[in-house]
Amino acid sequence: MISPLLLLVLGLLLVIGGIVWLRMHAFLALALAAFLVGSLTPTTYLERHFAEEKGESPERAKVLAEESIGKRLAGGFGKTCGKVGILVAMAAIIGTCLMESGGAMRIVRSSLSVFGEKRAPEAMAGSSFLLGIPVFFDTLFYLMVPLAKALALQTKKNYLLYVLAIVAGGAMTHSLVPPTPGPLLVAGELEVDLGRMIVGGLLIGSFGMAGAFAYARWYNNKFPMEVRSMDDSDAGVFSKMIQTRDNQLPSLLFSLAPLAVPVLLIAGNSILRQTTFGSEEAWLVSFREALAFLGDKNLALTIGAVLAIWLLLRSPVSRESQVGNAVRKSLKSAGTIILITGMGGAFGGILQQTSLGLDIRAFASSNELGSSAILLLAFFATSAIRIAQGSATVAMITSVGIVGGLVSQGFGVHPVYLALAIGCGAKPIPWMNDSGFWVVGKLAGLTEKETLQTFSVVIALQGIVGMLAVLVFAYLFPHFLF
Repeated sequence: MISPLLLLVLGLLLVIGGIVWLRMHAFLALALAAFLVGSLTPTTYLERHFAEEKGESPERAKVLAEESIGKRLAGGFGKTCGKVGILVAMAAIIGTCLMESGGAMRIVRSSLSVFGEKRAPEAMAGSSFLLGIPVFFDTLFYLMVPLAKALALQTKKNYLLYVLAIVAGGAMTHSLVPPTPGPLLVAGELEVDLGRMIVGGLLIGSFGMAGAFAYARWYNNKFPMEVRSMDDSDAGVFSKMIQTRDNQLPSLLFSLAPLAVPVLLIAGNSILRQTTFGSEEAWLVSFREALAFLGDKNLALTIGAVLAIWLLLRSPVSRESQVGNAVRKSLKSAGTIILITGMGGAFGGILQQTSLGLDIRAFASSNELGSSAILLLAFFATSAIRIAQGSATVAMITSVGIVGGLVSQGFGVHPVYLALAIGCGAKPIPWMNDSGFWVVGKLAGLTEKETLQTFSVVIALQGIVGMLAVLVFAYLFPHFLF
């Protein structure tokens, strides 16, 4: 009988081979791998999974095990899309409207005005860290790199540091802070409270960003670089924003609202649910109920999207006719991400149905692995998948299907820390099979060797330093902060 480990290897080979060598779309590669693994999984494995991992009765487990692979795959796909579909769509709208309204540029310029020219690299990193929550990294880099070039021409130094500061900040939140798809799916699969995931992601992400930024500053001092040319990024709305005067941009408070309001609502609801008071007065009960309603993740992100659209409507640098195009462009991009994320979740569910989690639990028990070892296992498993096929998101949604079952297996691992370990594991090590490698290299004017020495090392350090921070926090606060 085929072993669960062999099923895992076959599935990973098909995903990695399909994406890397056959140039398949990630959705198709994940779907084919899921069908292959699901078709080869023996009924006895399925019954064992539903009975021992899902807690179903033997009779119910047998009925579920006899369902067709198509039905099981569709069920997993629909379940995942139900968790992340609205969130990804609303986050895409927020990101696009922030950029096209000039709100993102206002945030960046305000950071620079606060920190000054001397601390401009820190301002670039901090702005990118914040904007990386709703804006996908590739798009964020398109937005920020013209500003890095303008700063370098103005200061006549630190070009490489400005570029790497954008990477150190913007790429960190991509795999740690919802509503970006990877951490959003991982949090959903591990049943992590979204407020806790946001707080944990921001906290661990700040450590990862600091470690990566320290290397960026050292490398810039050791190997200074003149401003390099980039291809055609002077065209389009992002480059036009660089030439926009400050008095034509929306206010800072208005620009921050689409980001800050959803985060505050979700995190506030999460913290308040964990807090108990001696006496629950009527106003406090009403406040709890209101925050529970508004702090629902789907509603909170929808509120953020409405604020972003309003920002675009009222922005001095945009016209009302642009709103429809901006929303259509957002949803077109979000549709692809939802498909990939949904199929990734379905593939993870199929992997779990092989009873692989039970075998991993037996391995961990026989080797007396503690919570730290489990977190390291999740980190290295995710890193191996990331290195092999290039996508951090695919690595995360595949890894959570492999190690996700350990949360409920009695190893003392808080699900937030496991989710953060998976997110940090999605960082090392980007190379030529990663789209971000080429985006950064080409737009910044770096050679392949220079990109490996800078971009790849910065991203890897984000994951390594972030993982060290996860281990420290898991040791000091095993039940998380709240």
